Amino acid sequence: MLTTNKSVLKFVDDAAKLMDPDQVVWIDGSEQQLESLRQEALSTGEIIKLNEEKLPNCYYHRTAVNDVARVEARTMICAKTKEAAGNSNNWMEPSEAYKMAYDIMRNSMRGRTMYVIPFSMGTVGSPFSRIGIEVTDSIYVVLNMAIMTRAGQKVLDALGDSDDFVRGLHGKCELDEEKRYILQFPEDDTIISCNSGYGGNVLLGKKCFALRIASYQGKTQGWMAEHMLILGIEDPQGNVRYVAAAFPSACGKTNLAMLIPPEIYGKKGYKVWTVGDDIAWIRIGKDGRMYAVNPEAGFFGVAPGTNEKSNPNALAATREGTIFTNVVYNPEEGTVWWEKLDKNPPKNALDWKGNPWDPASGIPGAHPNSRFTSPARNCPCISPEWENPNGVPLSAIVFGGRRAKTAPLVYQSRDWAHGVFVGSIMASETTAAASGKVGVVRRDPMAMLPFCGYNMGDYFQHWLDMGKRTEKLPKIFNVNWFRLDENGSFMWPGYGDNFRVLQWILARCEDKADAQETPIGYVPYPEDISLEDLDYEIEPGEKFTLDTLKEILTVENKYWLEDAENIRQFYAKLGDHVPQELTKELDEMVKRLQK
Repeated sequence: MLTTNKSVLKFVDDAAKLMDPDQVVWIDGSEQQLESLRQEALSTGEIIKLNEEKLPNCYYHRTAVNDVARVEARTMICAKTKEAAGNSNNWMEPSEAYKMAYDIMRNSMRGRTMYVIPFSMGTVGSPFSRIGIEVTDSIYVVLNMAIMTRAGQKVLDALGDSDDFVRGLHGKCELDEEKRYILQFPEDDTIISCNSGYGGNVLLGKKCFALRIASYQGKTQGWMAEHMLILGIEDPQGNVRYVAAAFPSACGKTNLAMLIPPEIYGKKGYKVWTVGDDIAWIRIGKDGRMYAVNPEAGFFGVAPGTNEKSNPNALAATREGTIFTNVVYNPEEGTVWWEKLDKNPPKNALDWKGNPWDPASGIPGAHPNSRFTSPARNCPCISPEWENPNGVPLSAIVFGGRRAKTAPLVYQSRDWAHGVFVGSIMASETTAAASGKVGVVRRDPMAMLPFCGYNMGDYFQHWLDMGKRTEKLPKIFNVNWFRLDENGSFMWPGYGDNFRVLQWILARCEDKADAQETPIGYVPYPEDISLEDLDYEIEPGEKFTLDTLKEILTVENKYWLEDAENIRQFYAKLGDHVPQELTKELDEMVKRLQK
């Protein structure tokens, strides 16, 4: 026992009475204890040790075949009323949810050990930070939480006698997917996860706490929990300005967080620093500016597609102290591989299910959602400020999506309220690449649709309210790296060249660049985005030119008017909590487009 905190002891005692483990082990965060747990997990085959020379202190793990991703259909917001949870969330009445979960979990740890993980989201003792206690019967969860959070005795010392902590109850149970539930009780600061062993469902500090519970805490306490990366851009004079950015999945979020500037900028002395790759907690500081922290201590990244070209910094972060889940395992060399890592798949390897795998079969060896859990401190471009307890001041907030024709490369909102509107209509679309036809538009406001712990309309209102609390607000922008030409080819090079767009964004924040007003917001003059040393062919022999840039900065009124109808339908789906202010922004945009 590492604490005398009565609330913590009662929570742990109640959990033990419910699940009846053979023993209870408190996680103190020491390397000695973690090493003994690794040895135990190695002995049972729960993890496999990788080659110590090539991948020091790295391990391999497979989840159950039916347990490989977040389970959205059974992820519930258990608020007192359905209205409080909102139309975008699955809802279950709290007393019914507790009863169901307890019935599933009763006696489920017989013959097992229950581990108690005290953890801090954010630097221990920071005014931004929040504490959680997770109980689990999975060593895999313990080892991952030790990477993803600050865990152990120091957290309990910081908590003292306080009752202000999030209670997290996790049990693998039978890994029965029909009884797999991820339940968030925002009004109770409680999370229950049963019948899963997959990271996104069981590392309760991540989306469950840092977004679903924290977004509700932020609303009631006057701060924001956002699904955003945080990066710093340092100029040759050593000045660093910070940007937070939200993107739906598959829109290059991690790549932007760890961006490497084009060589021409690197030679001039520009640097990009990663503060966080996934989650930002934002507060108004004493000086009136918005400050952001990354509450996590590690990266829980998607492996397939991560390589030396797409994201060398993320790849470098995985080379030590990392847990790889559901990738290809090469037993001969004690190494791992995944699709698009390189062009040399291993021979005689095992796929993510543990079966012999032939690269020539055409069947992927790694699961598409296979993961790496790496310490953030491993990242070569980790910011010197990433653990600053007071956070970093934001100059800009950037929203993005994947649009074939509608959104220009970049535009700036007219003001904060209009920026909230821009975030609320964020979308990605599937495209038939060959014909460039537009597919289904999927709205994902602020990239928070699956992660907001309360009514989405009230969440928009909270954004509007935050904007009224200070005059020193970050400026809000929207980017779209994914404009397609008539052949379905990407017109903008993306990756490191996105730095050129960030340069314009920061110039706008300091009133050092002009812009042209359009019906949707302020768009750059093409000459104000540097194309120096830009070497990109859209099609073989078709170079990127200033004319191409002009084309991807155009605002096509026809597409936007079609989109406005889609936005109206989306707001209607979210229900009557959507603020009138946003409906008014939509009406005014339509009027400007019709002119």
